[in-house]
Formats: sequence, structure tokens, C-alpha cells
Amino acid sequence: MFTPAGRIPDQYTCVGADASPPLAWSGAPAGAKGLVLIVDDPDAPSGSFTHWIVYNLPPTIAGLSAGVPRAEALSQGGRQGLNDFGRVGYNGPCPPPGRAHHYHYRIFALDQLLHFDAEPNAEMVRTAMRTHVLAEGETTGIFSR
Repeated sequence: MFTPAGRIPDQYTCVGADASPPLAWSGAPAGAKGLVLIVDDPDAPSGSFTHWIVYNLPPTIAGLSAGVPRAEALSQGGRQGLNDFGRVGYNGPCPPPGRAHHYHYRIFALDQLLHFDAEPNAEMVRTAMRTHVLAEGETTGIFSR
């Protein structure tokens, strides 16, 4: 794990194993039907870049362990969408050499589950959840090469 606003360890980036980091949260509100996790980098050269999308997580779970498999369906419930690399699951920070980038890990509690006909990308998930957010939380990590 990393501390809020702290450096993301190499093992969770393209420099290391590129495994997803362990994450923990609490406080899903009553009435939450599902959680959405979105990880993005607003400092990317081409604009905001999404590294991970997980949706329909059960509101009863309090986090994800490190190294979530890159599969559409997760064993504890929930599904992964397409990141901006065009892949299902997590792909970690991999900025060009130079200044540090900020990676926002956002969790959203929704009043309904999301349904898609195909693997969704970040824009599809954001659009589908737009009017259904009950609560949200965020932590940010930094990384540079």
C-alpha cells in the first residue's frame, strides 16, 4: 500500500510487477447496491488516462487485496472494465520519464448496479453512474520514472 499523497511502490507500476495495490475503504452508506473503483492519471500527456475500472463490487466488502487478477469477473463479486490501455483490469502507473504524476483512486457507492452489453470503458461507466452516486472517497498516490 502507499500513504495518501505518497509514492506508489514500484511493484504496483510498470517498473515492477504491475500488480494492483491493496486498497481498503469503509463507510458504504445504507442503500448502496454496488461500488465502483476508478483509478486515473490527470497528468497524462494526452489528458486524463484511466488505469483501472472495477464496477458492481458488493458494498459489503471493505477493500481489494494486492494483485487482483486481470479477468472480467472478480471472485469476490464485481467486474472489471477496459482501462485506457485497452485491457481488462489494472495496469499501473507508467508515466514518461520526468515529473511526477498523480494517480487518483476513487471509490463510489451507487444506488444501483450497472449493466452493459459489452466490456465498458471509463466513459461508459462514468456516464452510467452519473446520477446514482450516494457517496464517494478518494486517495492519491504519486509516481515518476
